[in-house]
Amino acid sequence: MASNKAARDGEKIWKTNVDKVNAELVTLTYGTMVAQLCSDLNHKYAEVNQQLDKMGYNIGMRLIEDFFAKSGVQRCGNLKETAETISKIGFKMFLNITPAISNWSADNKSFSLIFEENPLADFVELPNDGRAQDELWFSNIFCGILRGALEMVQMQIEAHYVSDVLRGDDSTEMRITLLRYMEDEMPPDDE
Repeated sequence: MASNKAARDGEKIWKTNVDKVNAELVTLTYGTMVAQLCSDLNHKYAEVNQQLDKMGYNIGMRLIEDFFAKSGVQRCGNLKETAETISKIGFKMFLNITPAISNWSADNKSFSLIFEENPLADFVELPNDGRAQDELWFSNIFCGILRGALEMVQMQIEAHYVSDVLRGDDSTEMRITLLRYMEDEMPPDDE
């Protein structure tokens, strides 16, 4: 899929096929959820990150159906097409943002998404406890969403943040690595 076509498709879908929700409502609700997780898990940020990833994974497994139904996109042929579709159609369709794709590995099995803007991080200040700046990945739900969605189309990936402006970094960068293409697998003992 050509990059410009994907961008045009993402813009068209955002304007015509997607129900809109107030961005501030989403931001504040998500922020409240993360704050509650931090409190419930006694500010053990590694566990908070795991819970956000798990929530995202479950969302992604369901969100992919909505994505295909509203976008009309067909299955991608390779990871480069998948990256273009995620960036220019998926993020545009659901969040009206388009992260840049960069830092492809030599084997074309991993890349980065660079977020110029992140609607989940608006109005956010990380806890000032001396640990959150180094341990909490506030938007980690996005990593889980991508893992869950791509697993539903037989792509097992790893996704993690490399940097985040909320931590004082210059940019917010998510690294995505293709681990393997999965075969249609039957559950154990199922014929």
